Amino acid sequence: MTIDNKLFSGVSVLFAVVEAGTIARAAEALGMSPSGVSRALARLEQRVGARLLARTTRTLSLTDEGRRFYEQVGPHLAGIEEAAIEAAGSASAVRGRLRVNIDPYFSHAVLAKHLAKFLARYPELSVELIMRDAVGDLVADGFDLALRFGEPPAGSFVARKLTDMRVVTVASPAYIKAHGKPRHPREIEEHECIDFYDAAHGRPYAWEMHRKKEVLRLQVKGRLLTSDSGTLLGACEAGFGIAQIIEIGAGGQMLRTGRLVELFPEWSDERFPLYAIFPSRQHRAAKLRAFIDFVGEVLGVEVA
Repeated sequence: MTIDNKLFSGVSVLFAVVEAGTIARAAEALGMSPSGVSRALARLEQRVGARLLARTTRTLSLTDEGRRFYEQVGPHLAGIEEAAIEAAGSASAVRGRLRVNIDPYFSHAVLAKHLAKFLARYPELSVELIMRDAVGDLVADGFDLALRFGEPPAGSFVARKLTDMRVVTVASPAYIKAHGKPRHPREIEEHECIDFYDAAHGRPYAWEMHRKKEVLRLQVKGRLLTSDSGTLLGACEAGFGIAQIIEIGAGGQMLRTGRLVELFPEWSDERFPLYAIFPSRQHRAAKLRAFIDFVGEVLGVEVA
């Protein structure tokens, strides 16, 4: 197969369509007409000899052949782009669009108030934070990376742990006044508890208490189950029941101000990891490095 400008052009169009999610948005980003984008894709598919995109009137996704092509070509195209950016000068290296599949709680409880500073730092960068319950297919969904709590899913991902969060068991002063404070973690099983939904596995998160190497697994009673952290914290503060939360963002603030009380500080050695998850690519654009450094800055951790 002869490699020429038309082939590179077709590959660039394909990547723009995958990242944009629709032909219309890709056409706008590329300064082309939608019909021009469609013709470029058709020429690329004819040149490669395989159907790369499955298109209907409503959806657009990579075929199996298209995904393999995308993953194999991606590192080389990203390397060319990064080299060109670096050659243009480091002051303008962080630019373009960054699309992040992000945990909803981490987005609104931790990052939200810092985003203005980050975007002011990089005026040529636009950021899309899309809340999803699971990682999904980063390539097909056009994401540059995902930020998720918990162990990363199996698959062709590159996962990088950013930090560990402390898990604490809490109740409000009103609940403790009405129902008493459990004297031992096992007594939590006799109290009203608020469950948090683990969307990745389709069930409530398991309750555990950790003290050094000792792990205590609890079978709690929960009449309230929620997948929204704001609802969990609000119901707990209102005195409905005991909850387990991550000591970061709003939960940490409520502990510091006394609106919530940690029940067993000596049993709080459980840690919940935060991962950055990337598609399987060898090279990462400067915008990715800048965003990960920013997340580390917000968390107060050094990201290697």
